[in-house]
Amino acid sequence: MGLGTWAWGNQFLWGYDESMDSELQEVFNLAVSSGVTLFDTADSYGTGRLNGRSEELLGRFIREYPGPARVRDGVLIATKLAAYPWRLTPGQFVKAVRGSLRRLGREQLALGQLHWSAARYAPLQERALWDGLAAMYEQGLVKAVGVSNYGPQQLERIHTYLERRSIPLASAQVQFSLISRGPQQMETKTLCDQLGIQLIAYSPLGLGMLTGKYEVGRALPKGPRSLLFRQILPGLAPLLEELRSVAAARGKTPSQVAINWCIAQGTIPIPGAKTLANVRDNIGALGWRLSAAEVGALSEAADAAPRGMIQNIFQTR
Repeated sequence: MGLGTWAWGNQFLWGYDESMDSELQEVFNLAVSSGVTLFDTADSYGTGRLNGRSEELLGRFIREYPGPARVRDGVLIATKLAAYPWRLTPGQFVKAVRGSLRRLGREQLALGQLHWSAARYAPLQERALWDGLAAMYEQGLVKAVGVSNYGPQQLERIHTYLERRSIPLASAQVQFSLISRGPQQMETKTLCDQLGIQLIAYSPLGLGMLTGKYEVGRALPKGPRSLLFRQILPGLAPLLEELRSVAAARGKTPSQVAINWCIAQGTIPIPGAKTLANVRDNIGALGWRLSAAEVGALSEAADAAPRGMIQNIFQTR
């Protein structure tokens, strides 16, 4: 299944309030009119009173897109379904994807994904999730299936399981960027290349550390990100300098260079966007390609960083 080269990570609910809806509609409209066709979301984006809100908003944005119908109809949606502890049977997982379809206003998803593996803490549930993933494909609820936060060992296991049922594993979504390219990520990428699985790179900007907007001693994000930035950012000076150097030579921004590096690795990056400025910046990563020398210089500078991004707690081996 062809997924394109760039997608929008629909994770805009941090600090969300309903007054943002009209601006987010404009953000969506600009992304689509600029050629973005794949939107990645999840049924767990939005909890409490916002339960399922991200999918609901994305469904509304598609319906209210003011451009040509053929463009609106060409939008592809990938959603991730959470391995909640109460989803213990394949039928419950199928019910979950039907809920996503209802919120999105769709009859079929382009890509249905397991949001994370339960193998480490609930191995019996893991098999039920796999059976559910297969069932929603066989029932035609999704055009293709994928996984998220699966390391190489578990990825190979589910690939073998699905292959026995004649179901292709289309994608694997992992944290991947210039500061998230450790042995496990690279092993996963190698396996994806071998098995014909498309790697989707989430957090391609390292939660903002690769944008060049933040420096030690100056204002940093508040909350949990603040501690993370204080631990990692001081060691990124050589990498950020290389990003700025390449960006200046290319007439681009550091963010655009960091996203393009992911594209040059053969991944589909899914940067998030809350504002029109975010979308414009992200779109500037398209339509050109870093040279092999630039990719090598950036990778070398990244290798010199003393610390990279911490792994998602749901990431498996």
